[in-house]
Amino acid sequence: MTEIVLASNSPRRRQLLALADLNFTVSVADIDESVIANESPAAYVLRLAETKARTIASGTDADRIVLAADTTVVDGRDLLGKPRDAAEAFAMLTQLRGRTHQVYTGVALLRVSDNFILTDLGITDVPMRNYSDEEIHAYIATGDPFDKAGAYAIQHADFHPVETLSGCFASVMGLPLCHVTRLLRKLDVNPNADVPMNCQKYLEYNCPVYQGILNGDM
Repeated sequence: MTEIVLASNSPRRRQLLALADLNFTVSVADIDESVIANESPAAYVLRLAETKARTIASGTDADRIVLAADTTVVDGRDLLGKPRDAAEAFAMLTQLRGRTHQVYTGVALLRVSDNFILTDLGITDVPMRNYSDEEIHAYIATGDPFDKAGAYAIQHADFHPVETLSGCFASVMGLPLCHVTRLLRKLDVNPNADVPMNCQKYLEYNCPVYQGILNGDM
């Protein structure tokens, strides 16, 4: 069985990838995540995903495939990364509440034997509910926002910041599994599990877009 190397220290990405029942290990890529001037959100996340994949591939056995991803929250012209402190987390969550923003997740899959790389992009509209200042402060006190782009986790049970969703839930969490699956298939690697079924069951979410993604229609 082909071994995947997940280039991420995100526990959420590890949990999601495990749903595909693939043989994988984890190796963390330490890269500069600064935005280049005039760089679009799509170009930004795809560049970082590819850079992570190439960084890990340089020290990886030739029979492996490296999987890397990068996620950013996009509100108009603003790219919201991970907040540096409580004040920045509060500012981000205040900016996003009661409105719809986008989450961009870039995915890169690199076959180490010949450095062949494939990339894909997931874009999801995320409508936030009109939560209160008190709810924001309580959520920040949990410490959860500080390793999350945009200062929130869509899956957080107590804060539950998202009102409704009609796109890829897993992409907002950081790893769009159906995008990953269709890239793997291009390298003749098939997950051992029913990925959309496992993903929906795990996330308790009835996904309206998985078939279109797997078919390459979106």
